[in-house]
Amino acid sequence: MTAHSEVDSDRGCLRLVLVVPLILLTLAAAYFCWTALTIRPSGPWDDDAYAGIVLSCVLSIGAAGAVAVLWLLPSVRRTMRWWWVGPAVLLGVIAAIRWVTGG
Repeated sequence: MTAHSEVDSDRGCLRLVLVVPLILLTLAAAYFCWTALTIRPSGPWDDDAYAGIVLSCVLSIGAAGAVAVLWLLPSVRRTMRWWWVGPAVLLGVIAAIRWVTGG
């Protein structure tokens, strides 16, 4: 018979605890990336819209960066695979492209 190791059962609980901030930060990055992509300035004089785009991009990149930094911790990296971070990093890249091209 094989016995379950306490380390394996603890990883399941740790993964459950760590997934909450990763998901919340990814959702925040998705929301701010969506707002950055949907804001349309009325014209070149619309400084408020351009400021909103920049703010949304910065917040999306910040949330994505927080996910990446959280994942870089050794205890998190041991329990969570790289694909947990992929969507947030992709959203950060999209926000950076939006900032550079139209922000």
